[in-house]
Amino acid sequence: MKIIIGSRNPAKITAVKNSFSREAEFVALDIPSGVNEQPFSDEETIKGAINRAVGALKQGNGDIGIGLEGGVQETSYGLLICNWGALATNEREPIIAGGARILLPEEVAATLRTGEELGPVMDEYAKLQDVRNHE
Repeated sequence: MKIIIGSRNPAKITAVKNSFSREAEFVALDIPSGVNEQPFSDEETIKGAINRAVGALKQGNGDIGIGLEGGVQETSYGLLICNWGALATNEREPIIAGGARILLPEEVAATLRTGEELGPVMDEYAKLQDVRNHE
């Protein structure tokens, strides 16, 4: 089985590899999400995941295309981090699944609402480097 991952992000690659049989062949490609750098809704985040999965499948000529996308969702409780995944095959429409929701601290949320992207904001907030590719 050849699985094409629609990202070169090491954290995403590891997540996909940990979810499939070790006998599978994995190829990581830089597939654009087709959405904003910082998706700001479940709908936009899902669309990004699907775009990456379908693009990976087509460009990588594999059996399965995987797209993972992180975003945020505004709620009456505050801004929640969200993540969505999509699995694409040539036989059916993409399958989607979402992950846990975590309420972001208001100082992080306020910065995101001004147009900043979560990765760099979290680097500053957590005093770490390249959080998006490691954590």
